[in-house]
Amino acid sequence: MKDNLKIPTPIKTLQEACESGDFIVTAESAPPKGSDISLFTERAKGLLGKVHALNVTDNQAAIMRTSSLAMSKILFDLGHDPVFQVTGRDRNRLAIQSDLLGAQVLGIRNVLCLTGDYVTVGNQRDTKPVFDLESVQILKVLADLNAGRDMVGNTLKGGTTLFPGAVAIPESDSLEPLLIKFQKKIMVGARFFQTQAVFDPEQFKRFMDFARKFDVKIIAGILLLRSDKMARYVTKNIPGIRVPDTLIRKLEKAGKEGALEAGIDIATSTIEAIRNMCDGVHIMAIGAESQIPVVLERANLLPLQSEPVANLKKSMP
Repeated sequence: MKDNLKIPTPIKTLQEACESGDFIVTAESAPPKGSDISLFTERAKGLLGKVHALNVTDNQAAIMRTSSLAMSKILFDLGHDPVFQVTGRDRNRLAIQSDLLGAQVLGIRNVLCLTGDYVTVGNQRDTKPVFDLESVQILKVLADLNAGRDMVGNTLKGGTTLFPGAVAIPESDSLEPLLIKFQKKIMVGARFFQTQAVFDPEQFKRFMDFARKFDVKIIAGILLLRSDKMARYVTKNIPGIRVPDTLIRKLEKAGKEGALEAGIDIATSTIEAIRNMCDGVHIMAIGAESQIPVVLERANLLPLQSEPVANLKKSMP
């Protein structure tokens, strides 16, 4: 039976927003751990018209979930512009090329290329990691497919028109090596970057001072924290995330009942602090996707801005 719900569509696709200079709003949606997609689709419907694109994570943190490609197709059919995430941890070069061609056939255009967290981060630690290709090499594969050839130069019967993206980690302890890799990703074709979670505006500014040397869009990652326990866990276990002690204490002081509200306040405050520095924000609300519209509304990002970033910045106090 067809759903009779009238579904709005985003103002622009991610690529259109990037190319027009709009302030970009994206969010993240984790696939279910199983075949029941009802909650996934319900949350996705609640974000229609509120984001330019919606990412589908690919076995994030090395924890098995439903296929990113399959769930990207679900989002596409709902009216979203999905971002298909591809990691090198779980696929060899044949599978990567095959999945990228599959995305093209299914109508999916945005691809975020990642190396992937190591399997020891996850809960199936006997997994044999692949890592045939890392993120820069995957971006090169995507560029080859867009040029109508596979990665060894054979001509394809129909190429791709994929929009390549990558990840940056602006709050890394060792920023210089990551900046070198950031530049390599741009050299092989990355058009947009979604960053790991930002909590320190000053450190983010140092990253942006370097990033602004390049013609590429930077979408800052905003992680919605739900408790001090979550903040400590991601700091300890997720590479590239470091929640400051001051924010952990704020969540702890808020208590169990007030922690989510405190997390929303931290997220909106961070957006306000970095909004003038970057080209957009990427909201990551792991397990609390229903709160993404709340964060966007409080950050004055609803409805989606159709005004170019330059004009938006001028209008802000």
